[in-house]
Amino acid sequence: MDMIGTLRAAFHQQFGDREELRYFFAPGRVNLIGEHTDYNGGHVFPCALTLGTYAACAKRSDGRIRMYSLNFEGDGVKEFNLFEIAYVESDGWANYPKGVFKQFIEAGMKIEEGFDIVYSGNIPNGAGLSSSASIELVTAVLINEWHSFGVSNVQLALLSQRAENEFIGVNCGIMDQFSIALGKEDHAILLNCDTLAFEYSTFRQEGLALVIANTNKKRTLADSKYNERRAECQSALNDLQKKIDITHLCELTADEFAEVAHLIEDDICRKRARHVVTENERTIRAINFLKNDKIEKLGALMKASHLSLKNDYEVTGLELDALAEAAWRHPGTIGSRMTGAGFGGCTISIVKEEQLVSFIEETGAMYQEKTGIQASFYTAGIGGGARELTKEEV
Repeated sequence: MDMIGTLRAAFHQQFGDREELRYFFAPGRVNLIGEHTDYNGGHVFPCALTLGTYAACAKRSDGRIRMYSLNFEGDGVKEFNLFEIAYVESDGWANYPKGVFKQFIEAGMKIEEGFDIVYSGNIPNGAGLSSSASIELVTAVLINEWHSFGVSNVQLALLSQRAENEFIGVNCGIMDQFSIALGKEDHAILLNCDTLAFEYSTFRQEGLALVIANTNKKRTLADSKYNERRAECQSALNDLQKKIDITHLCELTADEFAEVAHLIEDDICRKRARHVVTENERTIRAINFLKNDKIEKLGALMKASHLSLKNDYEVTGLELDALAEAAWRHPGTIGSRMTGAGFGGCTISIVKEEQLVSFIEETGAMYQEKTGIQASFYTAGIGGGARELTKEEV
């Protein structure tokens, strides 16, 4: 059964037959390059994936929301009142869409009738492909379309980010929500996370495959270490601001940073800032290589990015390093790097399609020999952004 058929059957089982069911989709995302630059006022270069989160939805006549996820069937139906939305730890995954409803209401949009919603996603859990932002955006589009609010995709991304920051309590940047809301088929997005200025760049995939490899290491330290890195960047910025007039680290070029790096008192914070500044430069260069079909040079930037994340930002670890290093050794690899926050999660590799099978076999074998863990590999296309599905799609 296809995804829509599975959703429809699950909806009927949980909530009964309904005349009007509407279907929505929001992709996951992968970041080609530009890691840990987003909260430092820099550039990122993500693309939306063909993997994502689907939702089937029908309206209710009261003010209650009932939600069910096929990815967390054991949790059963989660239910709440539109007029009393609160974070409840035991609600787990359901807090993300709850937070989005709350942001719409707090922004002054009138939502008085509830919904029954069934969600299902094919983004691997815990892989760092932003399943949380995906469920936020599929919910935001659902609310926006049902009520004809006319909220722009950029604003949907900002509402969803606010839900994660203020309701969930995760201090994420805008990249995930933005790339999911504004994804475009066969295009990557160069996004300035400070100004939200963005530019699409065609990603020509003829003869190339985008391979996501999951280390299958649980990312237990990701949240605490993420917050630690943010604090270290802020400390570096505070030191620099005593002598130079900047708002974000990414306002500096690598050459400018080299001249003022001594102003950062702590050695660790200096390393963190160096990664941020050089990564921002790599990301800006990446779009020019892609535009000019210099894919090999993009691959070299991806490797440099990973090494900077390993040595200066220290967010890779044994598993991510082993997976990236195995990919670099394979002749079919154009480029490979960790993607996401780090401390587990995934690598992203651009691989010659004709060597895809041997890439997966050999990289996987090398990784398992080094770590004792079996990696999971996914090939994904670059898809469009969050939207209501058309009649033709369902």
